[in-house]
Amino acid sequence: MIRFENVYKRYTNGREALSGISFNMEPGEMAFLTGPSGAGKSTLLKLIALIERPTRGSVLVNKRNTSRVSRRQIPRFRQRIGVVFQDHKLLYDRSVFANVALPLVIAGLGTRETGRRVRAALDQVGLLGRESHAPITLSTGEQQRVGIARAVASRPDVVIADEPTGNLDPDLSLDIMRLFERFNDVGVTLLIATHDLELIDRLRHRRIRLVGGQIVPDTDRPPSLSQAP
Repeated sequence: MIRFENVYKRYTNGREALSGISFNMEPGEMAFLTGPSGAGKSTLLKLIALIERPTRGSVLVNKRNTSRVSRRQIPRFRQRIGVVFQDHKLLYDRSVFANVALPLVIAGLGTRETGRRVRAALDQVGLLGRESHAPITLSTGEQQRVGIARAVASRPDVVIADEPTGNLDPDLSLDIMRLFERFNDVGVTLLIATHDLELIDRLRHRRIRLVGGQIVPDTDRPPSLSQAP
């Protein structure tokens, strides 16, 4: 489902964000991406979503080598990938419905199917009935749920999340992670970048640790929960 093969990413300013990254995630797997700030977590996620491209090496998503996806093909490629951001990136001048519907509108779905999928996604995150609300009227946790609904409304095979609980209290953070687990239970592949080691220690999923742009052994958890394979 996701495969990195000896991936390097060097930015134009000379900074090497990733160096020799190799790992594989199977379809339907859920894993956490950890490491200190500046370790390369966000860059790695951007390579999956084709926001960035590798300098060297191969990134395969859904068996497609991202280096072979043309610029014109990127919107279609991204339809199979849901992205959740720490700061929601909601459009505050639009309703909850319009925010969740945005990727479906871009994909060209009809009005009836868009409405059905939006309501289904909001139901999954516990916000059915809030379609007409303005995002600014919702709590921080509810806004994050809108962002998750938007990410899954297109029924993606893969969901990536960059610090999705960074602005939430511990109870809300656990709720969001349990929500991700429910999506994983129905076969969605999830890779979640997080600093919250205490939280993810409560969730028995694989952990991939980055330090200085390289994958290193995860010494912060018991060997039975290490990052292999």
